[in-house]
Amino acid sequence: MPRSTLRGAVAVLLAAGVGLSAAACSGNDEKPAADGKVTITVNGLPPATESANHQRFLDNVAEFQRQNPDITIDAREGKMDPQTFAAKLAGGQLEDVFYVYFTDPANLIAKRQVADISTYLADFPATKQVKPELMKVFSGPDGKVYGLPYKNYSMGLLYNRALFTKAGLDPDAPPRTWAEVRTAAQKIAALGDGHVGYGDYSKNNTGGWHFTAELYSVGGDVAVNSGGRWQAAFNNDKGRQVLRQLKEMRWTDDSMGSRQLLDWADLLQLMGSGKLGMYVATADNIPTIVNQYKGSFADYGLAPIPDGRGTLGGGEGYMFNAKATPEKIRAGLKWLTFWFTSPERFAAENKWSAENKLPVGLPEPQIFTGEGAAKQAAADKQYANVPQANYAPFVSAMNNVPVKLEPPNAQPVYAALDVAMQKVLTDRNANVDQLLADAEKQVNNILSTVK
Repeated sequence: MPRSTLRGAVAVLLAAGVGLSAAACSGNDEKPAADGKVTITVNGLPPATESANHQRFLDNVAEFQRQNPDITIDAREGKMDPQTFAAKLAGGQLEDVFYVYFTDPANLIAKRQVADISTYLADFPATKQVKPELMKVFSGPDGKVYGLPYKNYSMGLLYNRALFTKAGLDPDAPPRTWAEVRTAAQKIAALGDGHVGYGDYSKNNTGGWHFTAELYSVGGDVAVNSGGRWQAAFNNDKGRQVLRQLKEMRWTDDSMGSRQLLDWADLLQLMGSGKLGMYVATADNIPTIVNQYKGSFADYGLAPIPDGRGTLGGGEGYMFNAKATPEKIRAGLKWLTFWFTSPERFAAENKWSAENKLPVGLPEPQIFTGEGAAKQAAADKQYANVPQANYAPFVSAMNNVPVKLEPPNAQPVYAALDVAMQKVLTDRNANVDQLLADAEKQVNNILSTVK
């Protein structure tokens, strides 16, 4: 779970309160260059070991600078590194335009560690096409905007179409409810020879992460904010529903296999081996399964998360250093709307990806509405090199399943919930009520530090 782990770890650092003073955030000693030229530092440059993506980033920088000769981009490797972010922020070394996950903006805005870009957006029409709910992630309580999204994702049910056919299930009609998941898992497990109907995590915070996704799917919450105070919200019928079904699938149905205490790579490897029927995942698992674990794109489908009352999601974007000058903010917005938050780039980027044998057409939610969304859909259709029909169930339901973000202090919360997941999957006599009560106490202690 590298992406989720990094998101949460950064959020914990930010919540710890390492940052700039209010005075530092409101002033700026840097004067604009007399010749009107400006240099901005930006991160997000892929490492040189990712040669194709690294070069693509640099090529885009070069093209942007040809079109904007008054702007120089100092591109730097890395994104939000929890080992260095706090020190860079406190030491004034943070880039002018920097990469964030959706869990980060609220804390940064509350601590006044980012620049208000609201007054500049009128000059960048593409930003008006971004979905309002995504712009809200980068907005403060006063409605002011501090950054832009560029990627959005949500979790669904990843399944093996070949195994569905082998087990007598219709791969074009995947399970829509958890009851149907349970039935399908039994049929896949009945194939024998080590086949597992449904897989789940329970180690290194991945168990709590999946518990959260599954809880959202049945309409529950991990944490709620009441009167400015965060409290655990899973010790109830919704939480019991999730754990009891997993316990019954593991011990009554024997459809989850005997190997448990699974971590991030385990389910991907098992899916790649052709032995796993289903698990909850994001679309980006599919190319990893294909490239690292010798799977085939033709074998995998993606359906909406069962029951569909909510799903765990998130995304990525960029924000602006609180000390950035107006000239740097304008230059940064030009850069972002040239490449990242730009409907005009979909065709060129998809063409490049297809030529470099990178997947095009995976089912990720769009960040745009209207004309921008239409341009993305057309570019995906033109250059798609993955079987988009396999993801039709997910795509058709995408706009009807509410997307919810991770809870505050996500990683410690997930660690506490790992215990409950581990117990129900490794102990036939696990007491679900006691597990939830114990986790509730731990999570409330964790949430008590959230401001």
